[in-house]
Formats: sequence, C-alpha cells, structure tokens
Amino acid sequence: MALEHELIRQRLHRVREVQALGFQPYGHRFDFTHTVPQLLAGYSPKSAEELEPRVSVRIAGRVQTIRRMGKAGFAHLQQSGERLQVYVKKDAVSENDYALYQALDLGDIIGVEGYLFRTRTGELTVHVEKLFFLAKTLLGMPEKWHGLEDIETRYRQRYLDMIANPEVQRVFASRARVIASLRRQLDERGFLEVETPMMQPIYGGAAARPFVTHHNTLDIDLYLRIAPELYLKRLIVGGLERVYEINRNFRNEGVSSQHNPEFTMLEFYQAYTDYRGLMDLSVELLQQTAGEVAGSTKVDYQGVIIDFGDIRRFTMREAILEFWNGPDKPSLDNLRDFEWLARHSSAPSKGEKLADIFERTCEAHLVQPTIVFDYPVETSPLSKNKPDEPEMVERFEIYAAGMEIGNAYTELNDPQEQRRRFEMQLAMAERGNVEAHRMDEDYLRALCYGMPPTGGEGIGIDRLAMVLTNSRSIRDVILFPLLRPEGELGIARAMQSAEL
Repeated sequence: MALEHELIRQRLHRVREVQALGFQPYGHRFDFTHTVPQLLAGYSPKSAEELEPRVSVRIAGRVQTIRRMGKAGFAHLQQSGERLQVYVKKDAVSENDYALYQALDLGDIIGVEGYLFRTRTGELTVHVEKLFFLAKTLLGMPEKWHGLEDIETRYRQRYLDMIANPEVQRVFASRARVIASLRRQLDERGFLEVETPMMQPIYGGAAARPFVTHHNTLDIDLYLRIAPELYLKRLIVGGLERVYEINRNFRNEGVSSQHNPEFTMLEFYQAYTDYRGLMDLSVELLQQTAGEVAGSTKVDYQGVIIDFGDIRRFTMREAILEFWNGPDKPSLDNLRDFEWLARHSSAPSKGEKLADIFERTCEAHLVQPTIVFDYPVETSPLSKNKPDEPEMVERFEIYAAGMEIGNAYTELNDPQEQRRRFEMQLAMAERGNVEAHRMDEDYLRALCYGMPPTGGEGIGIDRLAMVLTNSRSIRDVILFPLLRPEGELGIARAMQSAEL
C-alpha cells in the first residue's frame, strides 16, 4: 500500500505538470476520424508509396509503450484490443505538445492528429502534428503488458484485465455475437422476445435454491428468479405461441468453473411442437451460432476439436450403456430394474437412482456435442410423460465439453397431473430436498384455461460462450463474476494524503 500511495503522489504531481502546460488532465470530447482497428484494417496492406498523398487522421487511445530518443520518440496507442504506433518529433509539434509527450505515463489516454507513414522498419505509424490530453492514470499498469496473470486480480479488476489482455475484449465481443446470433435466429422464426419478472412471489421452473429478499411496502418475501419458465408458459396460455427471453437467473449455489450464482439463460417456448421438434431446432441454432461466432461448426476447446456439425443423440439409458466403464455392465433391462439400480445408487427413488448413475457414469465423457433424452419423472416435474412409459418423460439435455449447456422438454399441460407432480415435489422437500419445486397455484389456474401442446428449452449462454471462445472457466465469460469482498483498499485516503 505504501508503494501505491507513493505512485499516486507522483502521478498527482504529473497532473499539475499537465495543467501547467495548459492541458486539462481529464479532457473533453475528442472527435476522431478512425478507430485504431479501422486504420489497421484499412491501411496495413498499403505500402509507403500508397500512403502518398498523405492520409490525415485523428485517433485516440491508451498509451501502451513510450520510447523517447532525444528530439523525437515513439509511443503505441491501444484501442479495442489493438495498437498503433505514433511518432512525435520535436520540430513537428508545438513546444507545449512536445513537453506534454515528455510528461506522458504508461496508461494515459491521449488523442493525436497527424498523417500516416511507414517507418524505416516498415511499421504503420501516425506522424503526430498535434497532441490532445484526455485522461490521466493515477495507478500503474501491469508490468507485463502482454498479460495480467493473477487470476484473482483479473476477475476482480476486469477493467485492468481488459487493458492488459486484449484477447479478453475479443472473448466478450464473441459472447455478444452468441446472443445476437441466437436472437436473430429466433426472430427469423417468428418468436417474440418478452420480459418476465425477476422478483417472484413463488420461485420455480428449475431445481435450485433461491435468493430471498423482502419488499417493505407490500411486506412480503420475494425470490430472485431461478428461471422464467412458469411465466413464459403463462404467455403460451395467453396466445403468444412463440416466445423467448434472454434473461438473468439467480441460484443460491456454489461457485465453480461451471457455476456462478448469477448467470444468463436463453429460454424459448413454441406451441404445437414437442421435445423432438426442439431437438431438431436446437441442432440448427447451435450449428448456426458456432459458424457465426467461431467461423466453423468445429471449435477448439482446451485442445479438443468439438464438432457442432455432428451432434449425437442417446436416450439416458443408452448413454449409460455407451459410457459404462467397469464391472457389472448393465443391460437395458437392468436399467429398468429397481434392484440393479439400488446396487449402484443410494438415491431415494428408482428414477433418481437412474439419474444419479447417469451423472456419475456419463457426464464427464460427453465432450462432443450430445443430446441425451428420456428422463425419469422424479427429476422432471414440469415435463410431459412418455405415452408408452409413464415413469419417463419427454425431456432432453444438450451436453458439450462435459457440461450441460441446454435443457428442454415437452411441457406438461395437464393441470391435474401437474398438481400431482407439485405434490410429489413437496414430498421430496419434506424428505430434505432443498431444491424441490414449490406449489404454484396460479400456474395451475393458468393451465386450467388450456395450454396447447408446447415444447420449451433453456440454453446456458455462459457455458455456450465458454465452448465457443475456448474459455476454461465460466468466470472468463462473465464480465464481473461474484467474488468474496476485498479488504479495505484505501484508494480515497491515498489520494487525499498525496494531495496534502
């Protein structure tokens, strides 16, 4: 902290130097002609001869390097993850402008006006004719501009992470393209984007623990939504036959490389289809998104080529047979037999045992994009039963890179069966299952008005972005992931002390 105090003291002295030269240390509007990426894209292929007659430019950026050499010098300005060299010559700018160049620190934000040329080494460069000071940095930049390596600092100070690691900006640009692609594809198919409550009197739509808050005026407890599902299906009842929401969900669960308590989900519902129709739609959505974001349906994820152009399909039981590794390998009949299941799982019910065995046996092996379908009724309280096997439901999950990235099913639209499912969940809650679904009387009332046959699906934006950007952790694709609070920083006191 003492070093930080001393640096702030030195930088505040620089602020006064900048002011003495007639510049504002925190400037105003700067009208530029190009961004740095635009100049690099448009003029990098051009030779020195092709830059004649002169191409006049005005650009802005953060000072990334400074190299002073007597009566001239160079600097690199960084903008949007890319950098461009500028050349400042004493007799080509005003006396004050050159003095300003001499007073610059790494991290300062400046604007320059000049023209493009190539140096003797061939580097595209702006020959500066005028400087503008736009913002002073009071803290030091990372020592190695090619990378800020401390993980805790990267997540906690994302602004510094993006300055030091330009590839981080590209990750979040790709994440934005994931959302834009999915939104465009659904819009083109006639889906309507809607917004549903983020604070709900009854939480539902998933098996998860909620965050609880209290509304003082109404004197009621509310829950941050764990999913928007039950509200979106109310809209299907109301006649909006294709709806979607790109939403924030909140689940009071642990933090891991695949979990953050606040995350982004795409949920969409389509009347008059079922889970098999959504399987086909999901394949189209994922293949198109991968192509638009990564440039191919084949993407490199942590050294493994993952091919969204070839999405496999297994029933849950078939997946267990496919990936079983060990003695007592089951048959399909074994996976329907309570006694065999009980030998391999201590979960309470037959369906929960099957799901538990699947999770332990298969999930880690589902690296290539895979659809797993037909789930036990106990784990799927909002899904429609299979007509030929009522203990199973018409549900599927999508896996890639060993992670679940999507969940879908034919929606249960029988209000009496839905009531029985809610009661089943309440019994599970009484046995200690803190993630069991709660009874939602208004949702039951909505179903009593009639919901057409419907398929619904949720796709995890964060996990899909992880795969398409080759990011190891979910924190790498969330701008500000949840972290434990820091200790006292003392920045304000350091600034006050330095000024004194």
